[in-house]
Amino acid sequence: MWFDELAPDASWSSLWNGYIICGRCGGIRRYEGPCPGCGGDPLKCEELVVVLEDGTEERVLLAQMGAEGRYEDYVYLRLIEREWKRPLLATDSIQGLGPGEPPSPRAAIVLLFWSYFETRIERLLRSGMTGSQPPLIDDALDRYSSIGSRLDRLYRVVFGTTYGADLTDLGYGTVWSHLCELQQRRNSFMHGSPGAVDDHLVERVVAEMKNEHESWIAIFNRHRPKPGA
Repeated sequence: MWFDELAPDASWSSLWNGYIICGRCGGIRRYEGPCPGCGGDPLKCEELVVVLEDGTEERVLLAQMGAEGRYEDYVYLRLIEREWKRPLLATDSIQGLGPGEPPSPRAAIVLLFWSYFETRIERLLRSGMTGSQPPLIDDALDRYSSIGSRLDRLYRVVFGTTYGADLTDLGYGTVWSHLCELQQRRNSFMHGSPGAVDDHLVERVVAEMKNEHESWIAIFNRHRPKPGA
């Protein structure tokens, strides 16, 4: 899987490594290569010479804003990684609690990932409403509080399309299909069919994390806030 290519000491939160906010257009980019949002040139990691009051010269590197939205972005990824890597115990198997098939012993991975996904959809929508008064933004998100309504109706209001249409148009149609099944299975889990979150679904969620991460960045760059908004 994608994490097999990481350095031995790298965590899954390194999905955000190397990504920064473009100081020119507000999109998400890497140091190397042009900015996918505005086409800006690759960044040069040059030192600046700062002269202090006593005449002493200090060399400092330019600081760039990381592309993650908040500290919790790292926490979600670390929690998912920990759940995937931990040894399974005999007590992890949930048997005999009710009719139907039990969930995967690692079902928490699916639930954690979906919560993380919902936080990034809210970030995307808030970004798209940049320039509106904060009470109006909060009211819109309260009115469209379910993830289904946010991916469709509120997304149409803010961006004139849907999240699924954006993914498909950007070449990530398989990610949209995956998210649709994941949402359906997660809903089944919540409403009486915990076995819907099985081992196969857990494995697919983990396998698709990097691709889904990159698809979200592509959409963020498509709808990035305009400078000065």
